[in-house]
Amino acid sequence: MPVLNEMSRRGTPFKGILYAGLMINFAEGGRREFKVLEFNVRFGDPETQVILPLLESDLVDVIDACIDGTLDNFEVRWKSGAACCVVLAAGGYPGKYGKGDEIEGLEKAAATGNVVVFHAGTKLSVGKTVTNTGRVLGVTGIGTGIKEAIESSYSAVAQISFEGMHFRKDIGKRATGK
Repeated sequence: MPVLNEMSRRGTPFKGILYAGLMINFAEGGRREFKVLEFNVRFGDPETQVILPLLESDLVDVIDACIDGTLDNFEVRWKSGAACCVVLAAGGYPGKYGKGDEIEGLEKAAATGNVVVFHAGTKLSVGKTVTNTGRVLGVTGIGTGIKEAIESSYSAVAQISFEGMHFRKDIGKRATGK
């Protein structure tokens, strides 16, 4: 809000998507300290990949309301539940990584239910889906609560494989208190 307020004060109000890259430190007594790392005028991923599956409103209508300056009169509706996104990265990422490794199990992952697999760094090569960048896939699980969403995500991740695939195994851990 301080950034948006300052932009308005300067006569350049912001309309659109403002993605804030934040670092959150948990201080004594459970107090949170926020530090802004960056702002981008675009959707962030995987941050958007975990939010959009829960959006019930039509995204185009939300964007139109932003453009028209009527978002304050627009009811943005959300589905109940929770979501969890696990990023599958290529071996070596964020450093040097290979390309062209075949990705297997995408159909099995989708069949686990309550999952959306976002292709971030893939391409089709001779009829097969292969890796093409460091962040390869975002696997978003949806559930009635965070525990179920995490289980859905990791259940789908277990169906996918490619050479050097790695991912964090602690996504959502803090939210479950474990």
